[in-house]
Amino acid sequence: MGKNNIKEKGKELSYLLRHDKEAYDSGLIDCNGWRCVSELIGLGFTQDELDEIVDTNNKKRFEYNADKTKLRARQGHSIPVDVGLKETIPPDVLYHGTATRFIDSIKEKGLISGSRLYVHLSADEGTAVNVGSRHGKPYVIKVDCKQMVKDGFKFYLSNNGVWLTNNVPAEYLSF
Repeated sequence: MGKNNIKEKGKELSYLLRHDKEAYDSGLIDCNGWRCVSELIGLGFTQDELDEIVDTNNKKRFEYNADKTKLRARQGHSIPVDVGLKETIPPDVLYHGTATRFIDSIKEKGLISGSRLYVHLSADEGTAVNVGSRHGKPYVIKVDCKQMVKDGFKFYLSNNGVWLTNNVPAEYLSF
């Protein structure tokens, strides 16, 4: 399959697993974010396409259940699912990649999850630069996680290495 086609299919799958409120409300996505592979195939995916998307996604966004009958996104949901995140103590500093055009708003409001369940953070600056590049000229913000933990904030580490927290007030950010 062509690289562009698999990228477009990956975007479609991302929507179907992370943001499809109608499917969630009707029970097609369960409370843990799982959606039946057979239903996704009925929506125009092939098993080979799903396998390729899962195997080649550079951020490892998706995972199958043990018998490969269900598929879910590991994080990034706007629908209220529980993907089994465990509270974890983060490194002292994590990074958030964004575009320069958002800096003034972030300085004022901090990092907010917006329509998603969590703010996404990375353990290294390179990943943060890549994330920020998707939105324009990249800018990397340092997050003082050590102080946030002392102040009672909770952090979670997804299965693909993305750090998650509910929000990051501006006082914990270094620009």
